[in-house]
Amino acid sequence: MKYGKNLFFILVLTITGCNLGKTITPEETGEMPYGMWGFAFFTPNDLPAFVNYVGIIDNKKILYSFRNLDNVQDDDSSRGRWDNRYMRFAQFNKARHPPVAILFCWDSIIDKKTYETRIIFPESMREKMNVSTGLDRLGEKAWYSTILFGLAPEGKVRVWLQNSGGGDNLPVEPKKITTLSGDKLDGCRGISRIDMSYKIPDGYDQSTKDFIKGKTYPYGEW
Repeated sequence: MKYGKNLFFILVLTITGCNLGKTITPEETGEMPYGMWGFAFFTPNDLPAFVNYVGIIDNKKILYSFRNLDNVQDDDSSRGRWDNRYMRFAQFNKARHPPVAILFCWDSIIDKKTYETRIIFPESMREKMNVSTGLDRLGEKAWYSTILFGLAPEGKVRVWLQNSGGGDNLPVEPKKITTLSGDKLDGCRGISRIDMSYKIPDGYDQSTKDFIKGKTYPYGEW
């Protein structure tokens, strides 16, 4: 648990300008109109990554710590650039209210590096998560109830809101985003749970070898 405590401390420091104040318990806050919102991570086709830890502060001052996370999936439609219609719903990655900030630790297999990403979200994103986007195919209210994070080579991170009613994902421009690696790692130092060395130099899956053959790193427009 020491990693969780250290990472939360860093997360709180990251958003001190947001006037976090005293935290409260989840039971005091209720949930969104549609229940809990979810978040999911995915990668381009054949460029795998793993997420080891996630810390979130939501706009009701609730702090969340995630170690048991949904798997990071690769999107076979994201080849060279992101597929704007990728869709996924969270099983374990859920919180009660829209996030103010998130911190997550992740390993990029293609880079053979661990990254520490910190994001402060804009108020406009939280507002969109509270308003129905219309009706889905079953005639039920649809919402921006899932946040998608795309993880790509060179530690690049993209964010979208996914409409439960389908259609294009809505790109989100973070208020601030910082990604650290190597000697600059702070809370995520030593947290990786995989051995990068087994991927060097020929340990990639054949599909990944075929994808990167003849391409210039970082293998796409992300």
